[in-house]
Amino acid sequence: MLEKKDQQEGSKKIQDLAKDTKDGSGQFLTTNQGLKINDDNNSLKAGSRGPSLLEDFILREKITHFDHERIPERIVHARGSAAHGYFQAYPNAAQYSKAGFLQNADAKTPVFTRFSTVAGFRGSTDLARDVRGFAVKFYTEEGIFDLVGNNVPVFFIQDAAKFPDLIHAVKPEPHNEIPQAASAHDTFWDFISLMPESMHMVMWAMSDRAIPRSYRMMEGFGVHTFRFINKNEESHFVKFHWKPKLGTHAVVWDEAVKISGNDPDFHRRDLWEAIESGSFPEWELGVQLIPESDEHNFDFDLLDPTKLVPEELVPVIPIGKMVLDRNPDNFFAETEQVAFHPGHIVPGIDFSNDPLLQGRLFSYTDTQLSRLGTPNFHELPINRSVSPMHNNQRDGQMRQEINKGRASYFPNSLGGGCPYQAKIAEGGFSTYSERIDANKVRERSSSFSDHFSQARLFFDSQTPTEQNHLISALRFELSKVETPEIRTRMVGLLSMVSDPLAKQVAKGLGIAVPENIERPINKGIGADDLGMENEPKQAAVPVALSPTLSMIKNPNNTDTIESRKVAFLCSDGVDADSITSMKKALLSKGATVKIIGTNATMLTASDGSQITIDHNLLTVSSVLFDSVFVPAGKGSAEMLRKEEKAIEFLNDAYKHCKPIAAEKEGTELLNHTNFIHKLSDANRELYGIFTSEMKNENLAHQFIGAMGKHRIWSRESGL
Repeated sequence: MLEKKDQQEGSKKIQDLAKDTKDGSGQFLTTNQGLKINDDNNSLKAGSRGPSLLEDFILREKITHFDHERIPERIVHARGSAAHGYFQAYPNAAQYSKAGFLQNADAKTPVFTRFSTVAGFRGSTDLARDVRGFAVKFYTEEGIFDLVGNNVPVFFIQDAAKFPDLIHAVKPEPHNEIPQAASAHDTFWDFISLMPESMHMVMWAMSDRAIPRSYRMMEGFGVHTFRFINKNEESHFVKFHWKPKLGTHAVVWDEAVKISGNDPDFHRRDLWEAIESGSFPEWELGVQLIPESDEHNFDFDLLDPTKLVPEELVPVIPIGKMVLDRNPDNFFAETEQVAFHPGHIVPGIDFSNDPLLQGRLFSYTDTQLSRLGTPNFHELPINRSVSPMHNNQRDGQMRQEINKGRASYFPNSLGGGCPYQAKIAEGGFSTYSERIDANKVRERSSSFSDHFSQARLFFDSQTPTEQNHLISALRFELSKVETPEIRTRMVGLLSMVSDPLAKQVAKGLGIAVPENIERPINKGIGADDLGMENEPKQAAVPVALSPTLSMIKNPNNTDTIESRKVAFLCSDGVDADSITSMKKALLSKGATVKIIGTNATMLTASDGSQITIDHNLLTVSSVLFDSVFVPAGKGSAEMLRKEEKAIEFLNDAYKHCKPIAAEKEGTELLNHTNFIHKLSDANRELYGIFTSEMKNENLAHQFIGAMGKHRIWSRESGL
């Protein structure tokens, strides 16, 4: 027992220490047990490029605490939407991997796919500027295979030890829980400005990839480097790609902001309605395969999750397709309770030593235990394998399996030795035999030290339109940052990516590009070695430009208008034939037509017929549609001209670069917009405005052709 005097002195020392360190100075980083940490940037590995080690008690404590910080909502990817479907392999797939679901081109493997935002809570908007999750659960005959990825092929960090820090930084700030589902605030950019390894991911996150038009028009990536093992037990490194049938498209930022106000469930509703209408979303699964012998033949490290393999160096080989054709029956039971895990693999697929992947293999199981409250989460219907489960795991909260017999251990004789171990020839999983001979260290391989060349490749590969959008995004985000030093640090890092980029961002912030770049805390080197002499070398850019990194010039895009939503602006007195002919042309190409009227029920056409209205003009905006058509009809045009919302509808559609068409009297409505007088009759079509003073069947052809381009980007550069 301490004497009262000793207790008082001890209390005083604690108070004095608190006073001295209230601003964060003088504090060492420690574990929850008070152990001072020498290196919080790197997990313990067998060699700088080797696998992470389970004995890393510092990493396990940090990630365990992080995984249990929220219940029951997912800490990340909380807001999502999902659907059932199937995967069907192509005939060529069997030669690359012995995975059973890739062997039979006639078989359809059930899948459940969940899309999500990352940073926001469950009640946030679908249209936040954010990375999107893209996770696919394959219910194969050999067990569950989860391909857990994003719509971006790289990540912010190189090592799982930094994941809790990244998410803490991007989440709402702890003192006021602001902002929601946004990265435009001090803590996020403070962290990023001190982590040069994030610069490649920042380019993607600030690009239009972060505000997709639809989940159905979004690429997916496995992010990490995995392994394929073929029937000859040969290993290839593999990168997974999902290529959408409808092409890769986005919205513009002003549009995203307005969609969030009009319909925060925009992506969720789009996916649901597409499947309900029979417009089943479809993606092609492709792989980049790298022989083990070529592992070190690149100017970047295949194990570095902040790097991608340019498709110009290693082409993507299509090996199958995924079709989503059924919506969930119960959102909570399926979409909320589904549990993905990158460690759920099958024979023919294995891991690499990517240090971020290695940490995820531990983290996901721990997260499901916290979120779903039981080690038996695999018994929930949505998570249950179609392959029978036989093991010696027993009991636990919410156990549903009723196991019979006396033996719950292996080996046993009382149960006839069952369940017994499967030989490889019987489909038993065997970890790929990779030779490891290294010291236990907390460090990163020097091959991880180039943080800027691929960020530069991404920016240079964008069209001028996309580059301008990226610059505007950075200006917006950094203008929200209240601490001047953070803005300056970020502009300094941007100058390492591209001088024009840094200068344009700095101009928008009203600051100069710093001449001497502040030395960030972490550039992939040890905590005791922070000298400027260790600046990372600038590796050569592997290819000059990569068109696949651009959405606008992406060679995988097509001119399809399938499931694109077209708004028909109408009122009483509309020409029914004008509606019918244009609608017929659009439907023949797979588009969706919605009649927007000045009331909520029916309108009367000029011939006296009744036309059902899909939406009241007062309840929708052009941001919810891909293009706009104003049918003929003098009475309709005159009534719409009196509606301020109708003019706003058209002005916004033009501002957001969407094709606009009008027929006969409908053309008169365009004369009251802000944009029409800026265009001559000769260049209207160049800027995506198609009109017909008389009935013209070519109008539909021109309109559909423009819709196939998705947006008329020339409006941004031409006017």
